[in-house]
Amino acid sequence: MSGRRRVDDDDDHDVVFDAGKPPPFRIGDVRAAVPEHCWRKSPWRSLWYVARDVAVVAALGAAAAGMDSWAVWPLYWAAQGTMFWALFVLGHDCGHGSFSDSATLNSVVGHLLHSFILVPYHGWRISHRTHHQNHGHIHRDESWHPITEKLYRQLEPRTKKLRFTVPFPLLAFPVYLLYRSPGKSGSHFLPSSDLFSPKEKSDVMVSTTCWCIMLASLLAMACAFGPLQVLKMYGIPYLVFVMWLDLVTYLHHHGHHQLPLPWYRGQEWSYLRGGLTTVDRDYGWINNVHHDIGTHVIHHLFPQIPHYHLVEATKAAKPVLGRYYREPHKSGPLPLHLLVVLLRSLRVDHFVSDHGDVVYYQTDHDLNTSSAHGWANQNHHKQK
Repeated sequence: MSGRRRVDDDDDHDVVFDAGKPPPFRIGDVRAAVPEHCWRKSPWRSLWYVARDVAVVAALGAAAAGMDSWAVWPLYWAAQGTMFWALFVLGHDCGHGSFSDSATLNSVVGHLLHSFILVPYHGWRISHRTHHQNHGHIHRDESWHPITEKLYRQLEPRTKKLRFTVPFPLLAFPVYLLYRSPGKSGSHFLPSSDLFSPKEKSDVMVSTTCWCIMLASLLAMACAFGPLQVLKMYGIPYLVFVMWLDLVTYLHHHGHHQLPLPWYRGQEWSYLRGGLTTVDRDYGWINNVHHDIGTHVIHHLFPQIPHYHLVEATKAAKPVLGRYYREPHKSGPLPLHLLVVLLRSLRVDHFVSDHGDVVYYQTDHDLNTSSAHGWANQNHHKQK
């Protein structure tokens, strides 16, 4: 699949835009377009967002426990899972150092927020840093990177089915933390993993210990209040949070089929070109709830910018980015349109070629055919 698309320029002459070509600007040009105040971090403002989100989480928990009605629980699960996701985004900012200029404050807040939602703060922070430093590189990227055709053909049919069939991709995050992605080994919990350098091992041990303390606390609460109560109050919202995380992170890097996203190898890759293959998404009124994480292109290029300046920074940078910026589809109050984008992407974005330095996703039509036949057979048996 080519990344070229025929578009109309300002003079109404047809031109061909190739998203895989080096852009006519440098990252310094983009940096210069962003207002200087967008780089300033306010720890008090960041802490206010933490206080706001924690207060909402506490209020939702108290209200649901007090009502204890099956008419309320589904609403609670959706709302609380979304708030867990908001807490994750703030912890993610701590990991980037965009929360404050204090490494100590970032680490303390990051551990509190991420441990609460069973994420090993340093383990994930380090692998996410690797993702940012190598995004768009087929082999060095760390998050939702493409599988090469050779590796794809070696996967068991069941693994392929799980990877590209909803809801399984939306439940991938805990598995990723434990085992990473196909073709890569290691764990976010083990200091010996090749994810980490020797000097980072002590940090990983601290984060894994915090994770274990939170897990032990949940087990203790299950003994005190019953497993069902812990499942209702925490377990199901945690699953909703995981689904949010997988949905958002996947769609930041997939699914823009009007102008397909290139992936790079070798000398064709650069930090700028890799960052320009990310995609902004609009989540309607949820944009504010999850701290504008959908404003992702500028975040990928400059992760030091606090989340509360991302929208302004993007607006300022768009004239420089030109066609390399993909305007997000405007959402209604709820981003239901993104489910359609997700389903289509899982149907067509399967692997990339083993050869070439600028490549695009290809489709395994046999996988789609087998899935369709399986669905038809299931319906046939049900009708019998």
